[in-house]
Amino acid sequence: MIDRIALVTDFGTSGPYVGQVKLRLSGLISHIPVIDLVSDLTAFRPDLAAYLLPALVRDVPARTLYLCVVDPGVGGDRAVLAVKADGKWYIGPDNGLLALIARRAKELQVLRLDWRPRELSGSFHGRDLFAPVAAMLCDGKVPASTEIDPGEMVGKDWSNELSCLIYVDQYGNLMTGLRGPSLDPGAILQAGGLDLGFARTFCEVPCGQAFWYENAFGLVELAVNQGRAESLLGLGPGDLVFVRDRGSRLIER
Repeated sequence: MIDRIALVTDFGTSGPYVGQVKLRLSGLISHIPVIDLVSDLTAFRPDLAAYLLPALVRDVPARTLYLCVVDPGVGGDRAVLAVKADGKWYIGPDNGLLALIARRAKELQVLRLDWRPRELSGSFHGRDLFAPVAAMLCDGKVPASTEIDPGEMVGKDWSNELSCLIYVDQYGNLMTGLRGPSLDPGAILQAGGLDLGFARTFCEVPCGQAFWYENAFGLVELAVNQGRAESLLGLGPGDLVFVRDRGSRLIER
């Protein structure tokens, strides 16, 4: 049973795209609420969003379907997947976006979708293909598809963590693809020419000081108390971060 749909996209916070997907879903399954979980993922970068997605869904309600669109290859020969991971459905392009979700699942089924609607634009599969598939799954119907080995997915050989910035929030905080529990609090992160030490939360450092911490999603994040790490460090999504131990030795991630 699916109680809600969560949209995960790089469509942006303005413009018609999120609204168009919501309207299509409303017309197909008006009884299922649709929540815009995040719409400002880094555009055209499924390789970054793949590391944020598992963190975003970690503490959300069960029986949620995730409609995921970061799809620079839309209209091309990339496949479309419906992944059932630990009882939750994820719909998205086969471009690595769902790779970490699949890898970390204990129970997994990966379907390559063969079904296509009668009318399908070349550039807006989120509305024309992903939304109808989501509606079918909400109704307990699995569209025509072929089950594939998870090892066939794009991203199967990507690293488990990423020493890279993957997302900037509205406060200028910089999320990384590193998981908080994997780092020792004594580690030093090098970014933007600065060495950043660990703090548990913002109020533990002076105003204007940069630091790293484990954010509410379980990821390592670079931040500045009452400031913008993005501006101070001069960094953004795709830029690397380097991890050093207490002895200043570089730790391979």
